[in-house]
Amino acid sequence: MTNPSGSFSFDIVVFGATGDLSLRKLIPALYLRDVAGQLNDDVRIFGVARSGHDDEDFRAMALAALDRYLPGEAVQPAAAERFAARLHYQHLDADAPDDYRRLKASLDGGAERITVFYLAMAPRYFGPVCRRLAEAGLNSAAARVVLEKPIGQDLASAQAVNDAVGAAFPEERIFRIDHYLGKETVQNLMALRFANALFEPLWHRGVIDHVQVTVAEKIGVEGRADYYDQAGAMRDMVQNHLLQLLCLVAMEPPNAFEADAVRDEKLKVLQALRPIDERELSERTVRGQYGPGAIDGGVVPGYAEEAGRPDTTTETFVVVKAEVGTWRWAGVPFYLRTGKRLAKRRSEIVVQFRPVPHLMFPGAVRDMVPNRLVIRLQPDEGISLQMMTKVPGPGGMRLRAAPLNLSFADAFHGRQPDAYERLLMDVVRGNPMLFMRCDEVEAAWRWVEPMLDGWAAAGEMPKPYAAGSWGPSAAIGLIERDGRTWHEDMR
Repeated sequence: MTNPSGSFSFDIVVFGATGDLSLRKLIPALYLRDVAGQLNDDVRIFGVARSGHDDEDFRAMALAALDRYLPGEAVQPAAAERFAARLHYQHLDADAPDDYRRLKASLDGGAERITVFYLAMAPRYFGPVCRRLAEAGLNSAAARVVLEKPIGQDLASAQAVNDAVGAAFPEERIFRIDHYLGKETVQNLMALRFANALFEPLWHRGVIDHVQVTVAEKIGVEGRADYYDQAGAMRDMVQNHLLQLLCLVAMEPPNAFEADAVRDEKLKVLQALRPIDERELSERTVRGQYGPGAIDGGVVPGYAEEAGRPDTTTETFVVVKAEVGTWRWAGVPFYLRTGKRLAKRRSEIVVQFRPVPHLMFPGAVRDMVPNRLVIRLQPDEGISLQMMTKVPGPGGMRLRAAPLNLSFADAFHGRQPDAYERLLMDVVRGNPMLFMRCDEVEAAWRWVEPMLDGWAAAGEMPKPYAAGSWGPSAAIGLIERDGRTWHEDMR
């Protein structure tokens, strides 16, 4: 329900409300939407968890989170106090039916009031919690449920989660969140391709040489060792974030800018990915695990020490050479790369075009660089196109590569909303376009699972790399065997 000003009336119930995701991302995002005027006066935020807190405890935790995770100028005392008044807390045991009945009594907003259940908890609870919500009558037509990644640990568990949640909520009211899809630049990728006559005619194997998708992190596991050691970089990043970015680059133009039309095209890409079996693992994948090294001038321990598991075989770095078996992309490799404790925090998509077919400037052979489109997702969102230009001045035709830059911060003044701000409001609106459909999740697992099984069967340790580097040397070797190099800004 909306009013003409574009603000909304709803309740949001955050399961796992005292956890890191809730306090680091969800509470700040809701506060910023409140400051922006998108929350009506009657909006309520319910935190539920096992711990024995009350409203005042939860409000204190939330205010501390705003101070910790938002820049100082963003936290206005009056606005923060108004926001805190929206917050309520309820103890809830995920397996206790009476607790759900108490939650229903607390909400009591009627069947037509929008209610968002955000499950910021381990995937093993998704099915049981949704079943209890349904049993308590909390799955009305105005209710939506949000699931955080990962959806399962493999194909079978993902299907089990989808079936269990789907028994309580219809697919159109299930929002599987991937916060990368909420990033402004990711959405601008669709605008770049489909709203400009310049790029779409060039977006195919005849003009594009290869694509690189990199998500690099400087941080380690940061208290998530129990989860991460069961997941690893392939499950944590490749199966969801990197494959979703690949889909947006490789998909065909949808017939309409509508949720299912877009998601249908992404699904086709996932189904077209060429399988990677055990025989090709060593040629098309690299696994790594960081050891001790230097980050920002300080020495950091290796992953095994941080995780407290000396014999762990969990990968913290992955490179995959993916291929999309379609007419448009046949023969064009997609190099997917992600890792923790790398030299820089940077996420970007690099579209490398082919060299010009004939060089009419013989003196410029050494300086010629093929055009390159770089879509920066973080930390400085923007788009740049590397082009060859003449160096000003006399002395003949001297060429040099120079970028055409679009910085979102410079072009669109003011603060850019965080991905969670956008995605939370899309849930309230009931717009699923930027969320994964169940068949997308399962198609991604079908492609990833044989690689995980192959690694497990091989029983090899991940290749070591020093914290603060760009990963194991084998990652450089993989792309250089093809006569290519990683984008120079990443070196």
